[in-house]
Amino acid sequence: MRKEEKRLWIGLGILILLTPLGIIAQGTAWGEWAAEELKEILGYVPEGIEKLGNIWKAALPDYSIPGLGGHPVLSAIGYLLSAVIGVAVVVGIMFLIGKALASKKEE
Repeated sequence: MRKEEKRLWIGLGILILLTPLGIIAQGTAWGEWAAEELKEILGYVPEGIEKLGNIWKAALPDYSIPGLGGHPVLSAIGYLLSAVIGVAVVVGIMFLIGKALASKKEE
């Protein structure tokens, strides 16, 4: 593993370990508002969100693992697992895209 790659993995690991800070943060994350929250913030719900807002349901809603809620430590563990799963999915998809692009380049 190259030095740059190692630094990236270490940085990614640090970011994963910092994810429980979201539990103690006030308010909601930028851009993660439900239609009800938007109505409260803006006074209305944009038409596109009103129409398409319920199409996608998150696999891990509220960044938690079902059954790991209630206690702050369990919530933090669920938050960390959610981060690890999310990173693994994104890295896996990027790896597959990279492989596909590399094989196209070779042809």
